[in-house]
This record gives sequence, structure tokens and C-alpha cells, in this order.
Amino acid sequence: MSESAVTKGARKRLTWLGVLIVALVAIIGLGAATNSGASFAPKLALDLQGGTQIILAPAVQAGTKVTEEQLSQAVAIIRQRVDASGVSEAQINTQGNNNIVVSIPGAPDENTLKLIRSSAKLEFRPVLATSQGTSASASTAGTDSASTASPSASSKATPKASASASATPAIPGVDAATQKFYDELDCSKPFRSAGQVDDPKLPIATCDTTGFSKFILGPVEVEGTDIADANAGTVTTSTGASTNTWAVNLKFTAAGSDKFAATTGRLFPLTAPQNQFAITLDGYVITAPTLQAVITGGSAQITGNFDKLSSKSLADQLKYGSLPIAFEVQSQENISATLGSEQLTSGLLAGAIGLLLVIIYSFIQYRGLAIVTVGSLVVAAIITYLMIALLSWRQGYHLSLSGVAGLIVAIGITADSFIVYFERVRDELRDGRPLGAAVETGWKRAIRTILVSDGVSLLAAVVLYALTVGNVRGFAYTLGLTTLIDLAVVMLFTHPMLELLAKTSFFSSGHPWSGFDSKALGATSYVGRGAFRVSAAVPTVKAAKSSKEANTRQTLAERKAAENIAAASKSEKSN
Repeated sequence: MSESAVTKGARKRLTWLGVLIVALVAIIGLGAATNSGASFAPKLALDLQGGTQIILAPAVQAGTKVTEEQLSQAVAIIRQRVDASGVSEAQINTQGNNNIVVSIPGAPDENTLKLIRSSAKLEFRPVLATSQGTSASASTAGTDSASTASPSASSKATPKASASASATPAIPGVDAATQKFYDELDCSKPFRSAGQVDDPKLPIATCDTTGFSKFILGPVEVEGTDIADANAGTVTTSTGASTNTWAVNLKFTAAGSDKFAATTGRLFPLTAPQNQFAITLDGYVITAPTLQAVITGGSAQITGNFDKLSSKSLADQLKYGSLPIAFEVQSQENISATLGSEQLTSGLLAGAIGLLLVIIYSFIQYRGLAIVTVGSLVVAAIITYLMIALLSWRQGYHLSLSGVAGLIVAIGITADSFIVYFERVRDELRDGRPLGAAVETGWKRAIRTILVSDGVSLLAAVVLYALTVGNVRGFAYTLGLTTLIDLAVVMLFTHPMLELLAKTSFFSSGHPWSGFDSKALGATSYVGRGAFRVSAAVPTVKAAKSSKEANTRQTLAERKAAENIAAASKSEKSN
């Protein structure tokens, strides 16, 4: 490779690095300028910033006890809800034998709090009657429909029957008290007590979450635990083409498929509104789709007036809404940082000391090359900071003290990479190669070692993140992030910078302060016919060692010739 090609390649990689940094700054800056929630200051986790604490108490019928298995399952589901909302570094723990404590960093949005507070069991109930949620007489409003994912599935709303809010005809199977409660129900006013538990075997009168419609619902026919998965997506046509219509796709368990098939088979032939089923969460109807077919395949699709956000919100509620028991919010309050600024300062001080020691070592061991070391660490720090700020904005990431520990470990990962590279280049110099060739050959040898080393670190981070929860995941997250950044820095900065420095007179001449002093390294030069020239300034022991290393580079013919010359010389001396 010519010198111009090497220089051009090095400058091109440095340019891409600059583009990456500028792009990150521009994205975050644009987000901050448009009030999209972006900021150059990363969000801090609960232990450093404080946040909101919610205590959930089980709402069970008298004489019923909460089992340890139910509590553990509830903790796991609530953790899934919080993670799905984009909040990281949250803490979900049990308190005593009954309560669950949810601690969220910062000031969570209302959707996240609503997802946590909506902790009752998810249930599927048939719709027996429905009308407008206020006392005025009006026809039912509703836009959702449920169908199989077949090409004939309709995404349009099915008209629903009108019903008077003041007087509803007698409904078979509904007791007079429930019907009276329904007739007098005004959804604009509170009508359910906190933590109210409904008997799944009896009909109920309730409202939807918007307060627009009220319903009489039959007994529970499908449990929320019968849902295997739920996700949002766009409706596809019979040819497989995607449309702009958003929908929620449901997948039932084997037992749930049988229950849902029996329910849809019974409701589908009926007239509106009794061909609808309602899905309730915390006793309120979150959706009440009209059946478009008998669903026997274990998969259903809810369509209607959805957009991307509303379909995802409903999918999250369906996927993570089923708790084994109902809970009520016992308290909600702001809490202070559990560690605070003093611990953060101590952690940053430890990182600064480690960074300083690495820099001092670099100047002692590598002299002029320390500018590449310092530059690599600075570039890695800039990219890491910007990535954490970006992830705080887009993914809801919060930096905890354990995350800071992961960043400190990253200093060692970056230092390990340039040490491996520098030593490989020095090995090539000791074998007599010029600096330019030593840089390229040393890079080919070093990158393999760096990839293996960083691969092990990344694997450890992935395993930790997958198998742990809480603060340990914060450490694993930053460890994995900084490992990937280290690869980018060593390829886009460390290597091209060394290529460019190798062409300067200070480094290429082997100046004593360059870090590439051939005399100090004990470099040898092969002059052919099995002979090597060792630097005269090198001590005898080091020179002998260098010559021995260099001898391993000879070909078989050269070694044989050297042995013959040595034997002949010895024979002449003996004569």
C-alpha cells in the first residue's frame, strides 16, 4: 500500500469519526431545540436523583391470603410493564408478605403511572348492554372490532344498538340491582371504590376508561392469563401488502384458544351489542370490539381508530395487564436520592484517579505515543457521554452508580486496546521493520487480539444484562455500550492516528521520546546471508536476546549457511 493510500485511508476514517460525533451532537441539539425532551445532561437513576415511590397493597376478599407465588408473579409482571414503558433503573420489590413497592427515577409520565396503578386482573366479559356514559339518552359509540387475521377481516366499526341511559329493557341473566345501578350510572362521576374486586362469576355494570360509554357485562369467560402475547402492527392485505391501518394482534395460550373459540362461537351470531366482548382492566373497559368472525385459531386482531401510539398502548396493557391478584394504590410519594451527590462525586473521583494513572503510565512507557492514548480516551469519553444522553432521551435510560462503575471499567478496556496495539508495533520494530510497515503489520496482529478481548467483555455484559435485574443491569448496560465504543475508537481513531504519526519525522526517525526508539527497543536489522546488525547502543545481554529473536526469522537455507560458516570459522581457529 502506497504512502498516499495509507494517508488517505487514515484521514477518511478520522473524517467518519468526526461525522459520527457531529451527528450525535446535532440530533440531541435538535431534540432540545424542539422541546422533544432531549438534553445534553443524562438522566440520573433513583440512587442519584430520587423519584416516585408507589406502594401497592393486594385487594382480596375477606379471608383470602396472598401466596408467595402470586406476589412473585405480580412483581415480574409489573417489572415488565415498567420496562415496556421505556423506564430503566426502576426498582420493584416486595414489602413484607403482601405489598409491592415500585420506585421509579425522576418524574415518570402519567402513562407510566397509569400502567402501574392499573393493577387489577385483565378479564374478557361478554357485553350484555351498552349506552352513553352520561345520564342523557344517546346511542352507543364504539370503533373497535375483533377478527381473525384472515384477508376478509373487516377493520371498520360495526354499528351498535341504541340504548336509553334512563331505562333499559330487562336483560336476561342480570339481577335487578345490577340493572338499577346501570340505569343510574353516570360515568362522569366516581362509581368504583379503590381496589374494588369484582366477582368473576357475576355480571357487572361499569364504564370505559374515557367515560364515554357504560356497559353491563356478563361473567368472565377468558382470563388475562390466557393471553400468550400481544403486539401492535399494521393490517396486511390478502396479497401480503402492509396498509396504514394500525391494529393490535393477540395470541392466546392453548387453553385460552379453546375458551376464546367457545366465546366467539356463541357471541358471533347475536345482534349488537351482544356480539361484542369487553376487555376490562381494573374494572374499567379498555376496549369492546365487535366480532367479525368465529375465532378458532388462537390468534385475533383488534382493529379500529388506532394510530401507532394508541395501538402500542393497548397492546402493552393486554400483554402486561394480567396480574394474579388485584392491587390498590396504598400510597404514592416523591422520594429523595438514596445515595446522592456525595456518592456520585466519589465515583467520578475514582474514575478520574484511574484515568490519571493510565495517562501517567502511558507517558512513562510510551512517551510521545501518550498523545494517542490521551486522544483515544478523550474521544471514547465524548462518544460515551453523547450516547448516554441520546439513550436517556430516546430509550428512557437513567445513569446509576452501578452504571458509573461500568464507565470506569471502560477506561481499562480502552487502555488494554492501545497497549496491545503499541506492543505489536514495537515487536515489528524489534524485527527490523521500518515504522510505517510496523504500524500496518502490527495492526493486523493486534486487531485479532482486540476483537477477542472485547468480544469476551461484550459477552459478559450480555449475559449479565439477560440474567439479572435492577442495578446489575445498569452496570452490564454501560459495560456493553463502552465495549462497542472501544472498538469504534480503536478503528476510527487510534489506528489512523498512528498511521499519520508514523509519517512525521519525529516518530519515523525513532526519536528517543517518540516511543519508537530502535536503540531502546533493541531493534535488529537483517542484512542477508544469515547476518543481523544489532544496535551498538544496546547492552550486550539485550543485544544477544534480540539477535536470538531475530534468528528465528531466518529461512532454512540461511540457517544452514550460517551453521557452515560458523563451523568453518571454528575449524580454522583450531588449526
